[in-house]
Amino acid sequence: MRAALTALCLLLALPVIGVLGAWLATDAAALGVLRHQAATVLPAYALQSALLAAGVAVGVMLLGAATAAAVTLFDFPGRRHFEWALLLPMAMPAYVLAYAGTDALQYSGALQTGLRRAFGLRGALWPDVRSLWGAVILFVLCLYPYVYLLARTALGEQATHLMEAARMLGAGARRRIVAVALPLARPAITAGTALAVMETLADYGVGAYFGLTTFSTGIFKAWLVMNDGIAAAQLAAVLLAVVALLLAAERAAQARLRYASSRSGAAHAADARPLRLRGAAAAAALGLCALPVLLGFVLPVGWLGWMLWQEAHHAEFGLPLARFAQWAWSSFRLAGTAALLAAALALALAFALRRRGGGRALPLAARTLALGYAVPGAVVAIGILLPMGWLQQRWPDWPIAATVTGTLFGVTYAYLARFSAVALQSVEAGYARVPVSVDETARMLGARPARLFWRLHAPLLRRSALAAVLLVFVDAMKELPATLVLRPFGSDTLAVVAFNFARDERLGEAALPSLAIVGVGLIPVLLLSRALRRRAVE
Repeated sequence: MRAALTALCLLLALPVIGVLGAWLATDAAALGVLRHQAATVLPAYALQSALLAAGVAVGVMLLGAATAAAVTLFDFPGRRHFEWALLLPMAMPAYVLAYAGTDALQYSGALQTGLRRAFGLRGALWPDVRSLWGAVILFVLCLYPYVYLLARTALGEQATHLMEAARMLGAGARRRIVAVALPLARPAITAGTALAVMETLADYGVGAYFGLTTFSTGIFKAWLVMNDGIAAAQLAAVLLAVVALLLAAERAAQARLRYASSRSGAAHAADARPLRLRGAAAAAALGLCALPVLLGFVLPVGWLGWMLWQEAHHAEFGLPLARFAQWAWSSFRLAGTAALLAAALALALAFALRRRGGGRALPLAARTLALGYAVPGAVVAIGILLPMGWLQQRWPDWPIAATVTGTLFGVTYAYLARFSAVALQSVEAGYARVPVSVDETARMLGARPARLFWRLHAPLLRRSALAAVLLVFVDAMKELPATLVLRPFGSDTLAVVAFNFARDERLGEAALPSLAIVGVGLIPVLLLSRALRRRAVE
């Protein structure tokens, strides 16, 4: 069983291996392509990707840390509601927010047009939203919850009672925040920022819709427009190296998230109350927390609903409900299949890793598989197609490439390569709550491995397995780049349809699939907020 699981993990890690293996096949022609890229497009890709990543990093760091500090360290009207409402933008994919924002804010959009007519104005009222700065703002509004969630956890567990102790020692509010709270939250802020930057670099929908020259859009252009697999692989390898560095930084920050704390300190944390704000300070905290929720979720959802209503009443043939049912079924079928397979693999892999012995091959393969979630969808797609192309050239009579190109198997394989790590992390978190002594007792009583899993572990891991299925399902529903390349003909998903409609400036028709994606994304956000509220009560 361990050998089979090791082989399966390595198979799912093939996209990463395939991208890196492209450099092993570098010949004189490939070197010429690389030199041409370095002299022409690579500087533009690197510069715009760096500017985008830097802007998003600064934005999510400031907004996420500020909102986390506001709801954790201070008390103001609406604080209890904002504790969970600040998570809502996590349900909004960046490309969906781009569609809604563009329709409302562009020069010919309804908002600018209405303001010009109402006040007799001429010309553009603000810079074009379909630009680098517009993409930075969109990503910040969608991704700041990564920093908010981690920083809030760090501050809630440690900072409250330590700030109370600093107050008793005579420290003022500003000094308590600067000298106590922020140093405690620094590793969490770093980890959340790294996650947000990785999501930014992995994005294709916003970059392509806004016409940005990032690494992700460059990979697609090299593969689909220029039909140059070597150039696409080289760009994918560069992006993969950057993501690997960010992943190492995120893991280093996560390793510093634990602090020494005593039981008495934890008990006093419940007694320490946040600082009560009044007047202008309370209004400022209220505005700080309300603004990202309004701009990142409430207004975009409302605008998409208005666009949908306009489309339903003004379209010649009404809403395409029959086609929407086909798109929804295709999305649910692909995402559901991937979610069930990923959860099953995670259960088997976590159980095998829990049983010590058998060498280091399986743990190493599992860690390699865990890299998949940090790999952008465009890199996964190229990493799948390149090895298949090499194998097809070697054995031209075998239908090797046809098994992954334009097939349900190919899309499901890409989903598993990207999201199996999410399921494994959820199941391992469930196993962490099951003492190893339980297994030892069962083995002493003569229980075989299969009986140990089905009669003992499976009931205890029911919630973790369900969470794994849910998380993979939602991530697969949102996935765009890999689906765009590998999807079967006539089996468009909601994400692909929304992107195609928006690209053709049919934003009213893009509203229906976009709202469906947001609705599905709300499920884990609501469950997460419920879990956080339950932890706060306990």
